[in-house]
Amino acid sequence: MATSVTWAGLALLCFALKSHSAELPPPAYQLAAHAANIPSEVLYSVALQESGTRLRGQLVPWPWTLNVAGASYRFATRADACTALIIALAQAGPKRVDVGLGQVNMGWNGQRFKSSNPCDALNPYKNLDVAAQMLAELRAWR
Repeated sequence: MATSVTWAGLALLCFALKSHSAELPPPAYQLAAHAANIPSEVLYSVALQESGTRLRGQLVPWPWTLNVAGASYRFATRADACTALIIALAQAGPKRVDVGLGQVNMGWNGQRFKSSNPCDALNPYKNLDVAAQMLAELRAWR
């Protein structure tokens, strides 16, 4: 009897651990959040809200997302998003363009990418780092 209870408990523990690990955000979110000392779940939730799209029936953040003057655009490739970003910045102005997973506004926060190439904001890792830094500064996750 004790053996069956032990196995049942072990099986439940394994199931609980598997369920918990399935809830963790992808590693890129964990790394950026850890560096900014914010919860990775918050960063992932922001990315889902700001750039999320349905892919095979599941909502996922999309790295090549632009919001130009209130209209959202999702591109199949980074190159397509980059071309659209350059045009959007010229036509709408930086303060009306949000970029990438975290939808970082280029007018107010574009300088955070420390690059003269605006397409660097489309780099998912850099974009998450900037979004995480902004959340940490604003304490918006508390």
